[in-house]
Amino acid sequence: MKMKRAEIIKKSFIYFCLALWAIIVLFPFYWMLLTSVKSYSSYNREYIPKFYATDPTLANYADAFTSVPLSRYLVNTLVFTLITTALMLIVITLAAFAFARLSFRGRDLVFTLFLALMMIPNELVIITNYVTITDLGLRNTFAGLILPSVTSVFYIYLLKENFAQVGDDLYKAAKVDGTSDLRYLIKVLIPICRPTMITIIILKVIECWNSFVWPRLITDKEEFFLVSNGIQQIRENGFGRENIPAMMAAVVIISLPLIILFLIFRKKIMEGVATGGTKG
Repeated sequence: MKMKRAEIIKKSFIYFCLALWAIIVLFPFYWMLLTSVKSYSSYNREYIPKFYATDPTLANYADAFTSVPLSRYLVNTLVFTLITTALMLIVITLAAFAFARLSFRGRDLVFTLFLALMMIPNELVIITNYVTITDLGLRNTFAGLILPSVTSVFYIYLLKENFAQVGDDLYKAAKVDGTSDLRYLIKVLIPICRPTMITIIILKVIECWNSFVWPRLITDKEEFFLVSNGIQQIRENGFGRENIPAMMAAVVIISLPLIILFLIFRKKIMEGVATGGTKG
């Protein structure tokens, strides 16, 4: 009886801590959503912030699309995200397969050098990329935005380790049957490692959607702004620094696609992180 009571107390304490942590994590989102439905006048009248809206309004959301070209920012970000993710997936899949299954001279040395690139600070890579893109005349173009992001050493390493853990017997059997390497990759490895690939895709989409430094550095024309850079434009030339409710409405609109993406694929994300997509 005492053991059972101790177990109940232990679980109750754990659930209490988890609930408290959930409140702490979710409160900024609640405050963002709450502020976005408050009018500018009612927000300014609150000398003490209220945790509810006395006169909620959706006018801020309409202003988010009429006061600034938010639709253009969203379309630009969507195009940038889809193309970058698709190209990166092709590059890292082929690279990971080459390191995991193909035998060529210097393979291990090249892979070690690839891993060593992870030690280089991102600031140095950004400077090099900026000089290269500028010399190619690709500033203020989608190509200039996309090209530096079409590969990732970490994702190549992650996928290579997944491919390498698939049994060699499958590869040998496929070669005996006359299956090409590309067909083996598409028909065998990719389906087996699908959870990890889905996780990589989702992480890359989030990374592209939240990208700030590189788009801000390589573009100075509004027609190429992404949503992350558009926020600054919204703040300076759209609603102004004082109109916090309208700013929050724009942030809600920008954040909504990622929230929906996570809610739809949360099980896949957890599965990919937990299992690593390894079987066999």
